[in-house]
Amino acid sequence: MNTASNARPSTTDHLSLPDYKFQSNWFPVTGKDGSDLQLHYLDQGPRQPDSDLPGPPAVVMVHGNPTWSFYYRRLANALSKTHRCIVPDHIGMGLSDKPTDDQYDYTLKNRVDNLDALIESLDIGNDITLVVHDWGGMIGSTWALRHADRITKLVVLNTAAFGLPKDKPLPWQIGICRSPLGALLVRGFNGFVKGGVKNCVTRHPMTSDVARGFVLPYDSWANRIAVHRFVQDIPLKPGDRGYDIITNTDENLSKFADKPMLICWGMKDFVFDHHFLKGWTDRFPNATVRKFQDAGHYILEDAHEDVVPLIKQFV
Repeated sequence: MNTASNARPSTTDHLSLPDYKFQSNWFPVTGKDGSDLQLHYLDQGPRQPDSDLPGPPAVVMVHGNPTWSFYYRRLANALSKTHRCIVPDHIGMGLSDKPTDDQYDYTLKNRVDNLDALIESLDIGNDITLVVHDWGGMIGSTWALRHADRITKLVVLNTAAFGLPKDKPLPWQIGICRSPLGALLVRGFNGFVKGGVKNCVTRHPMTSDVARGFVLPYDSWANRIAVHRFVQDIPLKPGDRGYDIITNTDENLSKFADKPMLICWGMKDFVFDHHFLKGWTDRFPNATVRKFQDAGHYILEDAHEDVVPLIKQFV
């Protein structure tokens, strides 16, 4: 879904996806070969007034792998009447450009730096609620620690901002995608994306139009590069790329100890399971925790009728 820079859609209407009718915005990212890459993001809700008054509170929603801003559509619709909602698609994901390895390094550091540059380009003030899911937990938390004084609340959805818990084995589904067969499974058969559509919801099987939304950006070998690189980039041990970043983030999470935190957790998530939930509650014993025993990893899809109102009330 690489779109020529002079012909980018101004809205998402042409996609004909349920609940995903937003203005499209584009942020330039310079590739490592000097190429002009475009990061797609949603920017919904009231803006900074033309005065010295503080602007509206902002909500930054950071997705993981293999989702994109479509995952947050219901939450953005629910909050954008009162909050400015910023929802980026990481490079290689969603409607953002999908460069080759020669054009872009698919690393955690780049993800955080891209998010930082995007947010700094927007005048969203100092009253920011951060919402994170999956890889968004590590990306968003690492970014937020650079601006801890601007973060007022955090919403945590089946994610991590720390390494794999010692008593949690790496799920075989992740292991095989990191194996020599990974490229064939992830990029050839689109197994990671299609597996998420089928296995990451347990309360509400996806309708065909919703499933199409999750699969839509990943329609070819080339356009699945980031999905594969995300799996390969999971840091598991010292020396792995990104391991020092997640270690530093974990060591500094205490900076958020006095921030209100809402944790909503799908208990049928086979990756971010009770081990990861305990990782959060051990670090943040004062957090408000809501467990959904019948919901899976895509909790905003599976339990949206419960979770979206909870988040709306929280922010």
